[in-house]
Amino acid sequence: MDMMFLYFPEDKSEYIPAFIMLVIFMIGATATMYLFYKKSKKEEKIIEEKYELNKYYTNNDETSNEK
Repeated sequence: MDMMFLYFPEDKSEYIPAFIMLVIFMIGATATMYLFYKKSKKEEKIIEEKYELNKYYTNNDETSNEK
């Protein structure tokens, strides 16, 4: 089987641009995940305030512990 489709350059400096692009995309992916996490926490707080879920769960826990 001929493996001419694999290319490993003799000059290793050709890997530098690929490594830089990898680092840029990893930083971008990390920043995006952080922004999603931050937005999710903000929405969770809004929903809890709107429906008072936290109050409901604490009242339920207190009544279940009394039994």
